[in-house]
Amino acid sequence: MTESWILELRQRLESPPPRRLGPSDARPAAVLVPLYVEAGQLWTVLVRRSDELPQHRGQFAFPGGGNEPGEGPWEAALRETEEEIGVAGARIVRLGELDEVASRGGYRIVPCVGAVPYPLDAEVDESEIVEVFALPLLAFADYRAVEDRVVKLDGVERMIRVYHVAGRQIWGLTAAVLRNLLERLGLATGIADEELDDSWVQ
Repeated sequence: MTESWILELRQRLESPPPRRLGPSDARPAAVLVPLYVEAGQLWTVLVRRSDELPQHRGQFAFPGGGNEPGEGPWEAALRETEEEIGVAGARIVRLGELDEVASRGGYRIVPCVGAVPYPLDAEVDESEIVEVFALPLLAFADYRAVEDRVVKLDGVERMIRVYHVAGRQIWGLTAAVLRNLLERLGLATGIADEELDDSWVQ
């Protein structure tokens, strides 16, 4: 892992500062957006959650969860990553944060972007996670992989982003986080951000 891409990403994530939601009763939470370089490309790591979980069952997501008392977003993201896929926080290089997003489940989530070791030696918590997989970020920047879909949620029509990558449909909060990351990297495609309303749908 060379240092140049790490420095560039840190700069891109610092300015402008990531947006934060206004005061609310939502529970703080965090996810880790893992990145690494292979063959000159940036890759990210996602998980598929177990169908047996009470919330977000079977969904594609980044490692993460609710903050414990006294935790900040990074502490929560690193702890959950180690619990879910076995990557120790000491091996993750902090790069920055993305815009905070809200979920229908009552969480406000800070995405923390970190460089992870490659190759990734995952030790999966099979009670929560059934799959860990990596995808190149450029796959999400391909306009052929992007669908902006109108759906009806709670009786209201909303426009959401769906990424069709490697036989998977990635949408909701995970798609919103990916979209924000691609915007920061100058790789965004699809309709204007202000027309989308997908950040809270999971």
